[in-house]
Amino acid sequence: MVFKIPGSVVTVCEYCKSVVARGDRAIEDLGKVADLADTQSPLQLGLKGAYQGAWFELTGRAQLGHEAGSMWDEWYAAFSDGRWGWLAEAQGRFYMTFQVSLPPDEGEIPSLDRLELGQGVPAIPGQVPMMVAEKGEARALSAKGEIPYRLVPGQTYYYADLSGPHGEFGTLDFSETPPLVFLGKEVTLAEMGFPELAAAAQEAQARHVAAVHLFCPNCGGPLDLRAPDITERVTCPNCGSLLDVNSGQLKFLKALQPGKVAPVITLGAVGEVGGGRFMAIGFMQRSVEFEHIRYYWEEYLLYNPQIGFRWLVRSDDHWDFVETVSPGSVTCTSKLAAYNNLQFKIYQSSLARVEYVFGEFYWKVTVGELTKTTDFVHPPYVLSQEVSVSYGQGSGGHHKPIEGSEINWSLGTYVTPDTIEKAFGTPKLPRPSKPAPNQVFPHKAIYKYWGWMMLAVFVLGLIINIAAPRQKVFEQSYSLQPVANATATQVIFTDPFPLKAGRNIKVTASAPGVSNSWLYIDGDFVSDATGLVQTFPLPVEYYFGSDSDGSWSEGSSTADVNISALPGDNYNMRLEIQWEHWQQPMALTVRVEQGVPSLGHMFLVMLVISIIPLLVAIYHLIFARRRWDDSPYSPFQQK
Repeated sequence: MVFKIPGSVVTVCEYCKSVVARGDRAIEDLGKVADLADTQSPLQLGLKGAYQGAWFELTGRAQLGHEAGSMWDEWYAAFSDGRWGWLAEAQGRFYMTFQVSLPPDEGEIPSLDRLELGQGVPAIPGQVPMMVAEKGEARALSAKGEIPYRLVPGQTYYYADLSGPHGEFGTLDFSETPPLVFLGKEVTLAEMGFPELAAAAQEAQARHVAAVHLFCPNCGGPLDLRAPDITERVTCPNCGSLLDVNSGQLKFLKALQPGKVAPVITLGAVGEVGGGRFMAIGFMQRSVEFEHIRYYWEEYLLYNPQIGFRWLVRSDDHWDFVETVSPGSVTCTSKLAAYNNLQFKIYQSSLARVEYVFGEFYWKVTVGELTKTTDFVHPPYVLSQEVSVSYGQGSGGHHKPIEGSEINWSLGTYVTPDTIEKAFGTPKLPRPSKPAPNQVFPHKAIYKYWGWMMLAVFVLGLIINIAAPRQKVFEQSYSLQPVANATATQVIFTDPFPLKAGRNIKVTASAPGVSNSWLYIDGDFVSDATGLVQTFPLPVEYYFGSDSDGSWSEGSSTADVNISALPGDNYNMRLEIQWEHWQQPMALTVRVEQGVPSLGHMFLVMLVISIIPLLVAIYHLIFARRRWDDSPYSPFQQK
C-alpha cells in the first residue's frame, strides 16, 4: 500500500475498498467501505486548483450520512504550503475549512449538549461572531483516496456547524476531546480555480436527469426524478405512495392520503422568477393552529442545478419567493431581527406541521413533521426562522415538542399573482382579499409625486415672490386727532390713484403709536368710473409684557391685508378709523402696492394638492392595521 501524500493518515484500496491507516511500525486495516454513491459532483480526485493564492490537489473523498438520512461529500485538499483543507459539498454548495488551534486564553469550547442553536461560541477565535446553526451526528459511509484523519468505516461522531454573518462557516468535531475546530467560508467553483466546471456540471446534470427513469416499488408505475442526485423523498404520481430515495433506489415508506388541495403550479413546470429559471419539483401543504383553529398554506419547491433550491409560498392567495440565508448573517432578539442592514419586526411564532407532500424533496420529509417557525416582517420582505422540532417525554408521561438540532433562516420577497401567472403559465389565480404581512402599500408612490409637487409649488412661489413686478401706487401719512368718545371714528378720503387690472393689491398700515393697544381700519376701494366698492378690514394690534416665563410680545405696529385684483380704473380709498387710546393723537401711514405675491395663495394651492394624498394616507393607515390583524404583536393593539 503506497501513501503518495505526506501527512495523509489513511488511504482506501482501489481494489478491495479497505481503509488502511499507517502507523509508526505497520499499517492497520480499519475495515471496508461501500462504493461511493453517484452524486454527479463536478469534482474528482486528482483535480488541481488554487485558493487564496495557494495551489492544492484533491486527494481524498468521503461520503458522510446525516442522522436524518441525507448524505454529503467531503473532499480533502492537500495544499502546496503543507496545509490540509476540508471541502464539504452539499446541495450544490461548497464550504472550504481548515483546522485551527485555539489560543489558550480563548477559553474552552462548551460540550455539545451545552451549545444552543442560534447562540454564539465565544471561544472561537476570529474577527466575526460564529453562531451554532446545527448540531448533529455523522456516520462514515464510504471513502476513496488519501484522507488526513483516521476514518473508520461505519463510525459515528457528533458535530456542530457554525455560521458567520458574511458566509463564514465552521465545524466543531466532537470525535476528540477537546473538539477539533475547523473554520473557513462558503466558496464557489470559480473561487477554487474551477470556473470551467460550472458549465460542465450543468450539462452533466441535464444528461443525468434525462436518464433517470424509475418505477414505484408499490404500484410499479413509472417515476421520473427531476433532481435525482439530491432528492431524498418523492411521492409516486400514480398511487400517491411516499418513497425513500437512496442512491437511485426507491423504498416504499407509506401510502399517503390524497391531498385536499391540488397544486396550482404543475410539477415539472419551468418558470422565470426571482432572477433565475426554476423547475417546480415539489409541493407541500403546511398548517399552524391558533385558538383551536387550523390555518393552511402551500409551499412549492423550485430547483435549478446551478442556483440550487428556492421556494414559492402561497398563503391567503399571496405569494412569496423564498431563499435561504446564512444563520450567522441574522441577529435576533425576542421581537426584532436584523439582516442585510434591515430591521424586521416579529409578526408571529407558531408550531408548523406538514399536512401533505407531493413530488421531490431534498430532505426526508414526513407528514406530521414539525418545525417551530417565527416570522419577522419588513415589507416587501419576511424573514423566517425555522427550528426543527421533535417530541420528547414530558411530565406525567405526556409527549411534548422539544427543540431539534437545526436552525434555518430564509428571506421571502413578496411577488404578485400576476408574476406567478406569467412565470409558470398558470390559469388565472385568485386575488387576495386582505393585505399580506409583508405586502408593500400599493399606492405608496403617490407620496413621492406629492412631495415633488409640493416642492414645485414652493419653488414657483419663491420665484414669483422674487421676480414679481411689485409697484407702489399710493402712500400717504396722516396725523389722527383725538375724537369725542371711544365709539367715535375718523374718516379719511384719499386722492384718486390708478390700479391696473389683473394684479393683486396689498394694503399696509403702519401706526408707531400702537403700544399695548389697537387700531382698526374699515376701508373701501371706490372706483371713480363705475362706483364699484371693495371693502377690506385692516386691524393693527401690538401687545407686550413679561411674566414668570419671561418677556413676551404679540402682534406688531405694522399690519397688511391682501386683496384680489380689481378692474383697471382710478380708485380712491375711504378709511374709517378707530383706536383704543382715542383721547390721544395717532400717526398713521397707509401704503398701497400692486403685484405683491401672496404666500396665502401658495399655501392654498398646497392644501388643494394635499387632499388626495391625505385620503391615501388614511387608507394607508387602515391598510397597515389590516396587515397586522393576525399578529399577536400588532403595534396597533392597545397595551
